[in-house]
Amino acid sequence: MLYVILIGAVLVFWLVAIDRPVLTVQVTDGKITNIKGHIPPSFSHNLKDIAERDNISGTLKVYQTRSGMTLKFSKEINKKSQQKIRNVFPFQSFKSKGRKKSR
Repeated sequence: MLYVILIGAVLVFWLVAIDRPVLTVQVTDGKITNIKGHIPPSFSHNLKDIAERDNISGTLKVYQTRSGMTLKFSKEINKKSQQKIRNVFPFQSFKSKGRKKSR
């Protein structure tokens, strides 16, 4: 009986505590250095252009939620660059997990 509780606790910990982004992009000194996940070619091109122009460094993570995709930026990326990246991010090319909430 104890092992069932331990397995349940580990499963809950794994689902809640572990960071599981769909896409992770590491940018250093205006150049994309590391990509984990699938990145659409048009977004990759636009991201390279923004990174070079603004000379940004930091991390961009894309999380999949029920209502669509969520972008998370590290603190090193300034707000102006974040908005430029949000403007070119192709939200349509990523599938959402469930039905969108209607208001």
